[in-house]
Amino acid sequence: MNAFFPSPDAIGSSDALPFMASSACVATDFFHTDYRRWCDAFGEGPHFHRKQWEWVFILHHAARLGVVGPGRSGLAFGVGRELLPAAFASLGCDVTATDAPAELAHKSGWDRSGQFAPGLAALPQGRLDRIAFEERVAWRPCDMNAIDPALSGYDFCWSSCALEHLGSLQAGLDFIVNSVEHTLKPGGVALHTTEFNLTSNGATVTDGDTVFYRRCDLEQLIATLRGRGHEVDDLVIGPNVYVMNGFADTAPFTAPHLLVNNMGYTVTSIGLVIRRGP
Repeated sequence: MNAFFPSPDAIGSSDALPFMASSACVATDFFHTDYRRWCDAFGEGPHFHRKQWEWVFILHHAARLGVVGPGRSGLAFGVGRELLPAAFASLGCDVTATDAPAELAHKSGWDRSGQFAPGLAALPQGRLDRIAFEERVAWRPCDMNAIDPALSGYDFCWSSCALEHLGSLQAGLDFIVNSVEHTLKPGGVALHTTEFNLTSNGATVTDGDTVFYRRCDLEQLIATLRGRGHEVDDLVIGPNVYVMNGFADTAPFTAPHLLVNNMGYTVTSIGLVIRRGP
């Protein structure tokens, strides 16, 4: 990534502001000391890209909620070529990384995207050597619309902008509920990021290869999860205080990339933090 990122020595940090207080991607987080620390865990420097923000969001909240470390187990959905399995493994966790079955990935064209992981060999090892990586990380296929019942008893699970590709808004919402109730032990933590519609709380893309979630969709999901006995962090949008949050990228999508214009909507990344009830 060649995009310029300001030096903290020159501009200072945002450490006086709460870190990852927003559910949605905001530029303030990129200037926090903890952001650089988590980037170091997966072997990158900070850059203005919402995918990196998603990975830091997931790492930060997993650590904050105490599910990271030796003896802890994590499950990744739609893992693609993420650095997160290696990052969690470097922190002592045992990780099961999953991606779509080969036939499903081929049917959807995902195997031609350069992001699909057909097996463990496709996953980057991050800061670990290959032997240490493969001791901590296993791979298996998983249809996110039909999670294998054998995938259960984990301390945490996550997905990074995968659930919006399941065919419809409802399919993604159902997946989140299933990930909490079918794969986690009581007290386990689910961390999911997805596409958030900044343009409208009414009109959106509801079906197809990629859908965009509205505030109303996520608020209803949170109410449903809480009604089923789970704990969910409040949905907090903003504040958008830096100029970076006023710039929306367009195809072919290069840096800086915190907001994008896609299919007539301005979207960004948003994360949910859920703890399974008893």
